Amino acid sequence: MCLGVPGRVESVTEDTLGMRMGRVSFGGVVKEVCLAYVPEAKVGDHVLVHVGFGLSVIDEEEARRTLEALATMGELAELRTDAGDVPGSSERLPGPAGRAPGRPAPGSAGGASGASGAP
Repeated sequence: MCLGVPGRVESVTEDTLGMRMGRVSFGGVVKEVCLAYVPEAKVGDHVLVHVGFGLSVIDEEEARRTLEALATMGELAELRTDAGDVPGSSERLPGPAGRAPGRPAPGSAGGASGASGAP
């Protein structure tokens, strides 16, 4: 499944080749994102990002709902530190360390075991 993750545009620049780029915060984790497909995006806007490309500008409420849905599905772990904190920010992404309630951490006693898939 392909997922777009909402983030808040912190800055907008143009790279040396004239490509519109931005620093986008995903709950405090800031990544460089191509904004060429969303020329209307400005600092403070929320954009839906997939594989490093901003695909659409969304409102803050839609960004919040999307983050909550992704947290429920356990799809935010990549944006967290091991402890579930957001580096350099007092913000926290929704959900328990990016896992849905009751879903074990990868490699834990309740997670998948070995390549055979046997319990």
